[in-house]
Amino acid sequence: MVFEGSAAALSHTGKVRSNNQDSGYSGSNLYVVADGMGGHAGGDVASSIAIRHLEDLDRPFASTAEAERVLRDTITETASALIDTVEQRPELSGLGTTVSALLMIDDHAVIAHIGDSRIYLFRDDQLTQITTDHTFVQRLVDSGRITVEEARFHPRRSVLMRVLGDMDAHPDVDTFIMATQPGDRWLLCSDGLSGVVDDPHTAKALAQGLTPQRTADVLLKQALDAGAPDNVTIVIVDVGGSHPVVVGTPTIVGSASTPLDFDVPAARPGRSSWLHPNRQAANEPTHFEPAAEFLEELIEEDRRRARRRRIGWIVGAVVVAALLVVGAFLAYSWTQTRFFVGADHEMVVVYRGIQQDIGPISLSEVYEETGIDLDDLDEFTRQAVESTVSAETLTEAREIVERLRATTEPLGVNP
Repeated sequence: MVFEGSAAALSHTGKVRSNNQDSGYSGSNLYVVADGMGGHAGGDVASSIAIRHLEDLDRPFASTAEAERVLRDTITETASALIDTVEQRPELSGLGTTVSALLMIDDHAVIAHIGDSRIYLFRDDQLTQITTDHTFVQRLVDSGRITVEEARFHPRRSVLMRVLGDMDAHPDVDTFIMATQPGDRWLLCSDGLSGVVDDPHTAKALAQGLTPQRTADVLLKQALDAGAPDNVTIVIVDVGGSHPVVVGTPTIVGSASTPLDFDVPAARPGRSSWLHPNRQAANEPTHFEPAAEFLEELIEEDRRRARRRRIGWIVGAVVVAALLVVGAFLAYSWTQTRFFVGADHEMVVVYRGIQQDIGPISLSEVYEETGIDLDDLDEFTRQAVESTVSAETLTEAREIVERLRATTEPLGVNP
């Protein structure tokens, strides 16, 4: 049975990279995104080989179980083809690719996934990530060491723990089957989209009800507006819906749309993995696949990085606290150069400091007593003293006191 729905695929180099190492496929039943890695040539070749091997599966299957088995076996055979390719072309050593594939069988979706490209399902206005990233940071998220938001900006967010490459002829591929229903909208994308456009904005674009092609264009624009530091590949599949059914020539985008300049070896199932004696550094790598034995070392390095970050925060907090203390000390020292005249227990006194308090902290204290009773002052002068009379210096404060004292002395009587 041919899948009834509509689909679209597009791929863009992005704003930073000089070539497109992504590939995408949109057919009648099969939909694939492959994000290549390994430099200018290696990434192109790896994702193209993956699409070439998988496109033969764009046909009806007798059952979902058969489709799942064939899809898993074909991806495993693709790994052998990558190994054979590097045997013939040693300069491609280190090539690899992610693969996220969707086979529509009747009212079910058969899914295969390895790497950090993603498959989303948009259903009932809710966006759900169906696949799990095979990345170092995802393991940190799963173990509770970092949050999902921290993973988006983690410096090792591109470190892959699983990938389809030339080092392992028996890749660990996730496969599973899901029921689908009319109105479902599936999104397959490379991390060039998911790494820069967050889920709320993606969901908003998918919810607009535009055709798959127009929706893909909207998502691509969002990625480009966000800087698009990596290649962007998008495949959108609608189940049923109001848009016309797309049947005809499959759409191939990205590096797979360009013929390779050499023959790809046929895959040899059951081949053993091997190591390259002269593994070359990739030119402008987009991913890195660590060997399993280095996982704990990477995790420990991430812990050290977190400790350094915490120490940095602590040091910063201490510095800020020290500056606040110094600032408070200098401010307090300044207040102690000021004086004013006021009342204390029915007496006129000279205060050192200023006429404000900070909560329970007083910024003034009695500096000297004058011996003048408030009762000896007239009502107006007494109110003025109780409200305090400011003075710039101690000398000025004492002059104010002498003027007050003069008002309390009786007038002289002539004999």
